[in-house]
Amino acid sequence: MTKLSVNINKIATLRNARGANMPDVTAAALNCEKFGAQGITVHPRPDERHIRYSDVRAIRPLLKTEFNIEGNPCPESFRELVLEVVPDQVTLVPDATDAITSNAGWNTVANRDFLTEMCQLFHSKGIRVSIFIDPVPEMAIAAKACGADRVELYTEGYAAKYPAGAEAAIAPYLRTAQAAREAGLGLNAGHDLNLENLAYFVKTIPWTDEVSIGHAIICDAIYMGLEKTIKEYLARI
Repeated sequence: MTKLSVNINKIATLRNARGANMPDVTAAALNCEKFGAQGITVHPRPDERHIRYSDVRAIRPLLKTEFNIEGNPCPESFRELVLEVVPDQVTLVPDATDAITSNAGWNTVANRDFLTEMCQLFHSKGIRVSIFIDPVPEMAIAAKACGADRVELYTEGYAAKYPAGAEAAIAPYLRTAQAAREAGLGLNAGHDLNLENLAYFVKTIPWTDEVSIGHAIICDAIYMGLEKTIKEYLARI
């Protein structure tokens, strides 16, 4: 069964807007677990505009489910943080420091040497490595050559095209997911998945190991509450 990992970045964004500790990011992470989430995702950035490195350190020993840290491994500070807290999974994302949100996957062919080095580094601590890629089969195959354990499909394109036709929207993702499975990779997915498009995605690609969802869950929680929202997402899966 596909697992739901809740990205809590937006909760930290709300907290940081006032400079105090409301909402409490650690409490929110633990509540997500209590409400049924099978994992927690954080994406710390160098400017700490949402999740702070101190949040990552505080949350890690308290979680009972899977902990996934995603981010660009180029900054040494990110690598040091991951090696220090030793999450269950690190997801390598090639986002620029000024990016509002992740907007592209790795070119795993052009960056093979660097990504291979990163896979080896994190594997040295027993951390599962997932590489964020666009829906291109060749990128999945090359990710395997880098030493990755999984790939995460960047699903913004699927979400954008879904209203006009689900079958056409998911076609490149299905091809890439099949290539990943044939290569022996695990499969994650994330970005703009929501209550409208999630069920079709996991029904069409049922070997998806994990979906990581943050923004949509926090938006829906404004209207439905966090507990009900998480249960609605689990129901779609």
